[in-house]
Amino acid sequence: MNKFESRYAQSPNEVKQMDTIALRENFLIENVFEPNQVNLTLSHFDRYIVGGAMPVDKTIDLPNPDDLKANYFLERREIGMINVGGKAIVTADGVQFELAYKEALYISKGTKEVSFASANAAEPAKLYINSAPAHHAYPTKKISKADAEIVELGTPETANHRIINKLLVNSVLQTCQLQMGMTELKSGSVWNTMPAHTHDRRMEAYFYFEVPQGQSVCHFMGQPQETRHIWMQNDQAVISPNWSIHSGAGTSNYTFIWGMAGENLDYGDMDHCAINDLK
Repeated sequence: MNKFESRYAQSPNEVKQMDTIALRENFLIENVFEPNQVNLTLSHFDRYIVGGAMPVDKTIDLPNPDDLKANYFLERREIGMINVGGKAIVTADGVQFELAYKEALYISKGTKEVSFASANAAEPAKLYINSAPAHHAYPTKKISKADAEIVELGTPETANHRIINKLLVNSVLQTCQLQMGMTELKSGSVWNTMPAHTHDRRMEAYFYFEVPQGQSVCHFMGQPQETRHIWMQNDQAVISPNWSIHSGAGTSNYTFIWGMAGENLDYGDMDHCAINDLK
Protein backbone atom coordinates (compact mmCIF):
# COMPACT_ATOMS: atom_id res chain seq x y z
CA MET A 1 0.00 0.00 0.00
CA ASN A 2 1.45 3.36 -1.06
CA LYS A 3 1.92 6.17 1.47
CA PHE A 4 1.44 9.92 1.01
CA GLU A 5 2.09 12.57 3.63
CA SER A 6 1.71 16.35 3.50
CA ARG A 7 3.80 18.67 5.67
CA TYR A 8 3.22 22.37 6.21
CA ALA A 9 5.98 24.97 5.94
CA GLN A 10 7.44 26.54 9.10
CA SER A 11 9.00 29.91 9.79
CA PRO A 12 12.39 30.35 11.53
CA ASN A 13 10.63 31.57 14.68
CA GLU A 14 8.59 28.36 14.91
CA VAL A 15 11.63 26.16 14.43
CA LYS A 16 13.54 27.95 17.19
CA GLN A 17 10.98 26.59 19.65
CA MET A 18 11.08 22.97 18.47
CA ASP A 19 12.51 20.11 20.51
CA THR A 20 14.12 17.02 19.00
CA ILE A 21 10.81 15.23 18.44
CA ALA A 22 9.23 18.22 16.69
CA LEU A 23 12.26 18.76 14.45
CA ARG A 24 12.20 15.15 13.36
CA GLU A 25 8.43 15.11 12.80
CA ASN A 26 8.56 18.20 10.59
CA PHE A 27 11.75 17.70 8.59
CA LEU A 28 13.02 14.11 8.75
CA ILE A 29 11.66 11.48 6.34
CA GLU A 30 12.53 8.21 8.04
CA ASN A 31 10.92 5.62 5.77
CA VAL A 32 11.79 6.47 2.19
CA PHE A 33 11.70 2.87 0.98
CA GLU A 34 9.33 0.02 1.76
CA PRO A 35 9.03 -3.17 -0.33
CA ASN A 36 6.61 -3.05 -3.27
CA GLN A 37 5.31 0.43 -2.59
CA VAL A 38 5.82 4.12 -3.32
CA ASN A 39 6.20 6.49 -0.35
CA LEU A 40 5.79 10.23 -1.00
CA THR A 41 6.08 13.28 1.26
CA LEU A 42 4.83 16.65 0.03
CA SER A 43 6.51 19.69 1.58
CA HIS A 44 4.70 23.02 1.34
CA PHE A 45 8.12 24.59 0.80
CA ASP A 46 7.85 25.11 -2.98
CA ARG A 47 5.35 22.20 -3.17
CA TYR A 48 8.32 19.84 -3.36
CA ILE A 49 7.77 16.06 -3.17
CA VAL A 50 10.36 13.65 -1.78
CA GLY A 51 9.91 9.91 -1.91
CA GLY A 52 11.01 6.46 -2.91
CA ALA A 53 9.83 3.51 -5.00
CA MET A 54 11.05 0.02 -4.12
CA PRO A 55 9.68 -2.63 -6.48
CA VAL A 56 10.71 -6.14 -5.43
CA ASP A 57 8.76 -8.96 -7.05
CA LYS A 58 6.16 -6.97 -8.97
CA THR A 59 5.71 -3.81 -11.00
CA ILE A 60 4.42 -0.82 -9.05
CA ASP A 61 2.89 2.37 -10.43
CA LEU A 62 3.53 5.99 -9.60
CA PRO A 63 0.36 6.90 -7.68
CA ASN A 64 -1.76 10.01 -8.08
CA PRO A 65 -2.56 11.18 -4.53
CA ASP A 66 -5.91 12.91 -4.06
CA ASP A 67 -4.13 15.85 -2.41
CA LEU A 68 -2.61 16.87 -5.77
CA LYS A 69 -6.07 17.41 -7.31
CA ALA A 70 -4.66 16.32 -10.69
CA ASN A 71 -5.86 13.90 -13.34
CA TYR A 72 -2.48 12.15 -13.09
CA PHE A 73 0.70 12.75 -11.07
CA LEU A 74 2.68 14.53 -13.79
CA GLU A 75 -0.17 16.63 -15.17
CA ARG A 76 1.41 19.77 -13.69
CA ARG A 77 4.66 18.33 -12.36
CA GLU A 78 8.10 17.11 -13.41
CA ILE A 79 9.93 14.29 -11.67
CA GLY A 80 13.50 13.12 -11.24
CA MET A 81 14.86 9.92 -9.73
CA ILE A 82 18.20 8.33 -8.93
CA ASN A 83 18.55 4.59 -8.47
CA VAL A 84 20.31 3.61 -5.23
CA GLY A 85 19.55 -0.12 -5.44
CA GLY A 86 19.69 -2.99 -7.92
CA LYS A 87 18.99 -2.50 -11.62
CA ALA A 88 15.66 -0.73 -12.17
CA ILE A 89 13.26 -0.74 -15.10
CA VAL A 90 11.22 2.47 -15.31
CA THR A 91 8.46 2.71 -17.91
CA ALA A 92 7.17 6.17 -18.88
CA ASP A 93 4.18 6.16 -21.26
CA GLY A 94 5.30 2.86 -22.73
CA VAL A 95 9.00 3.71 -23.09
CA GLN A 96 11.37 1.62 -20.95
CA PHE A 97 14.51 2.92 -19.27
CA GLU A 98 17.02 0.70 -17.47
CA LEU A 99 18.77 2.43 -14.57
CA ALA A 100 21.88 0.95 -13.02
CA TYR A 101 23.17 1.96 -9.59
CA LYS A 102 23.52 5.75 -9.30
CA GLU A 103 21.97 6.46 -12.70
CA ALA A 104 19.28 9.15 -12.99
CA LEU A 105 16.10 9.70 -14.97
CA TYR A 106 14.15 12.89 -15.65
CA ILE A 107 10.51 12.43 -16.70
CA SER A 108 8.58 15.17 -18.42
CA LYS A 109 5.47 17.02 -17.35
CA GLY A 110 2.52 15.49 -19.16
CA THR A 111 3.66 11.88 -18.85
CA LYS A 112 0.52 9.98 -17.87
CA GLU A 113 1.76 6.56 -16.78
CA VAL A 114 4.96 5.73 -14.88
CA SER A 115 5.81 2.33 -13.43
CA PHE A 116 8.76 0.79 -11.62
CA ALA A 117 10.17 -2.74 -11.64
CA SER A 118 13.34 -4.53 -10.55
CA ALA A 119 15.40 -6.55 -12.99
CA ASN A 120 16.15 -9.03 -10.17
CA ALA A 121 13.92 -9.47 -7.12
CA ALA A 122 16.93 -10.65 -5.12
CA GLU A 123 18.53 -7.23 -5.71
CA PRO A 124 15.56 -4.83 -5.68
CA ALA A 125 15.76 -1.38 -7.21
CA LYS A 126 15.42 1.63 -4.92
CA LEU A 127 14.44 4.75 -6.81
CA TYR A 128 14.84 7.95 -4.81
CA ILE A 129 12.30 10.44 -6.15
CA ASN A 130 12.03 14.24 -6.19
CA SER A 131 9.24 16.18 -7.91
CA ALA A 132 8.36 19.85 -8.37
CA PRO A 133 5.58 21.81 -10.08
CA ALA A 134 6.31 22.43 -13.77
CA HIS A 135 5.03 24.94 -16.33
CA HIS A 136 6.61 23.43 -19.46
CA ALA A 137 7.27 19.94 -20.84
CA TYR A 138 10.94 19.15 -21.41
CA PRO A 139 12.05 15.79 -22.88
CA THR A 140 12.31 12.71 -20.70
CA LYS A 141 15.97 11.70 -20.48
CA LYS A 142 18.23 9.22 -18.72
CA ILE A 143 21.50 10.55 -17.28
CA SER A 144 24.40 8.29 -16.29
CA LYS A 145 27.42 9.37 -14.27
CA ALA A 146 29.30 9.55 -17.57
CA ASP A 147 26.85 12.26 -18.69
CA ALA A 148 27.10 14.25 -15.47
CA GLU A 149 29.01 17.44 -14.83
CA ILE A 150 31.56 16.40 -12.22
CA VAL A 151 33.32 18.73 -9.78
CA GLU A 152 35.92 17.79 -7.15
CA LEU A 153 35.96 19.99 -4.05
CA GLY A 154 37.43 20.12 -0.55
CA THR A 155 40.57 18.63 0.94
CA PRO A 156 41.47 15.74 3.26
CA GLU A 157 42.87 18.30 5.71
CA THR A 158 39.43 19.84 6.23
CA ALA A 159 37.67 16.43 6.11
CA ASN A 160 35.45 17.47 3.19
CA HIS A 161 37.16 15.98 0.11
CA ARG A 162 34.22 15.14 -2.15
CA ILE A 163 33.03 14.51 -5.70
CA ILE A 164 29.91 16.38 -6.83
CA ASN A 165 27.97 14.70 -9.64
CA LYS A 166 25.55 17.20 -11.22
CA LEU A 167 23.01 14.87 -12.83
CA LEU A 168 19.65 16.57 -13.40
CA VAL A 169 20.79 20.19 -13.64
CA ASN A 170 20.41 22.79 -16.37
CA SER A 171 24.03 22.44 -17.49
CA VAL A 172 23.27 18.79 -18.37
CA LEU A 173 19.59 18.82 -19.45
CA GLN A 174 16.58 21.13 -19.50
CA THR A 175 14.17 21.18 -16.56
CA CYS A 176 11.60 23.67 -15.33
CA GLN A 177 12.88 24.07 -11.77
CA LEU A 178 13.90 20.64 -10.47
CA GLN A 179 17.61 19.99 -9.97
CA MET A 180 19.23 16.86 -8.56
CA GLY A 181 22.74 15.60 -8.02
CA MET A 182 24.86 13.33 -5.89
CA THR A 183 27.87 14.06 -3.69
CA GLU A 184 30.29 11.25 -2.79
CA LEU A 185 32.62 11.83 0.15
CA LYS A 186 36.09 10.36 -0.02
CA SER A 187 37.37 7.98 2.64
CA GLY A 188 38.43 9.95 5.71
CA SER A 189 36.16 12.90 4.86
CA VAL A 190 32.90 13.42 6.74
CA TRP A 191 31.72 17.04 6.23
CA ASN A 192 29.30 18.00 3.47
CA THR A 193 28.39 21.51 2.36
CA MET A 194 30.87 23.13 4.71
CA PRO A 195 31.29 26.10 4.66
CA ALA A 196 27.49 26.15 4.79
CA HIS A 197 25.14 28.36 2.84
CA THR A 198 21.51 29.31 2.43
CA HIS A 199 19.60 30.30 -0.72
CA ASP A 200 16.35 32.15 -0.13
CA ARG A 201 15.35 31.61 -3.77
CA ARG A 202 14.82 27.86 -3.39
CA MET A 203 14.40 24.99 -0.94
CA GLU A 204 16.35 21.76 -0.87
CA ALA A 205 16.15 18.15 0.29
CA TYR A 206 18.98 15.75 1.18
CA PHE A 207 18.95 11.95 1.05
CA TYR A 208 21.76 10.12 2.84
CA PHE A 209 22.85 6.65 1.72
CA GLU A 210 25.96 4.45 1.65
CA VAL A 211 26.13 5.12 5.38
CA PRO A 212 27.96 2.04 6.78
CA GLN A 213 26.14 -0.18 9.24
CA GLY A 214 26.50 1.14 12.77
CA GLN A 215 27.36 4.67 11.57
CA SER A 216 25.22 7.84 11.35
CA VAL A 217 25.17 11.34 9.91
CA CYS A 218 24.43 14.46 11.94
CA HIS A 219 22.53 16.86 9.66
CA PHE A 220 22.62 20.56 10.53
CA MET A 221 19.79 22.97 9.73
CA GLY A 222 18.37 26.30 10.86
CA GLN A 223 19.37 29.92 10.41
CA PRO A 224 23.14 30.45 10.55
CA GLN A 225 22.83 32.04 14.01
CA GLU A 226 20.29 29.48 15.26
CA THR A 227 21.44 26.07 14.06
CA ARG A 228 19.82 22.78 15.03
CA HIS A 229 20.77 19.17 14.31
CA ILE A 230 19.02 15.93 13.32
CA TRP A 231 20.72 12.54 13.60
CA MET A 232 20.06 10.52 10.45
CA GLN A 233 20.51 6.91 9.40
CA ASN A 234 21.10 5.20 6.06
CA ASP A 235 18.40 5.71 3.39
CA GLN A 236 16.75 8.65 5.13
CA ALA A 237 15.87 12.09 3.75
CA VAL A 238 15.50 15.54 5.26
CA ILE A 239 13.67 18.70 4.13
CA SER A 240 15.63 21.95 4.12
CA PRO A 241 13.70 25.27 4.06
CA ASN A 242 15.00 28.09 1.89
CA TRP A 243 16.05 30.09 4.99
CA SER A 244 18.03 27.18 6.47
CA ILE A 245 21.57 25.94 6.14
CA HIS A 246 21.92 22.30 5.03
CA SER A 247 25.12 20.60 6.07
CA GLY A 248 26.22 17.42 7.75
CA ALA A 249 29.00 15.45 9.39
CA GLY A 250 29.12 11.68 9.57
CA THR A 251 30.84 9.17 11.81
CA SER A 252 32.12 7.75 8.50
CA ASN A 253 32.20 8.89 4.89
CA TYR A 254 28.91 8.49 2.99
CA THR A 255 27.05 9.65 -0.12
CA PHE A 256 24.08 11.98 -0.35
CA ILE A 257 21.66 13.13 -3.03
CA TRP A 258 20.65 16.76 -3.12
CA GLY A 259 17.53 18.02 -4.84
CA MET A 260 16.14 21.53 -5.05
CA ALA A 261 13.52 23.73 -6.66
CA GLY A 262 12.44 27.33 -6.50
CA GLU A 263 12.88 30.61 -8.28
CA ASN A 264 15.92 29.94 -10.44
CA LEU A 265 18.23 27.30 -11.94
CA ASP A 266 21.52 28.95 -10.92
CA TYR A 267 23.48 26.22 -9.13
CA GLY A 268 25.88 28.85 -7.76
CA ASP A 269 23.12 30.95 -6.19
CA MET A 270 24.26 30.64 -2.57
CA ASP A 271 24.50 33.00 0.39
CA HIS A 272 27.64 31.71 2.07
CA CYS A 273 28.04 31.47 5.83
CA ALA A 274 31.51 31.80 7.31
CA ILE A 275 32.36 28.80 9.49
CA ASN A 276 33.32 30.95 12.48
CA ASP A 277 30.02 32.85 12.27
CA LEU A 278 27.82 29.78 12.75
CA LYS A 279 26.11 29.45 16.12
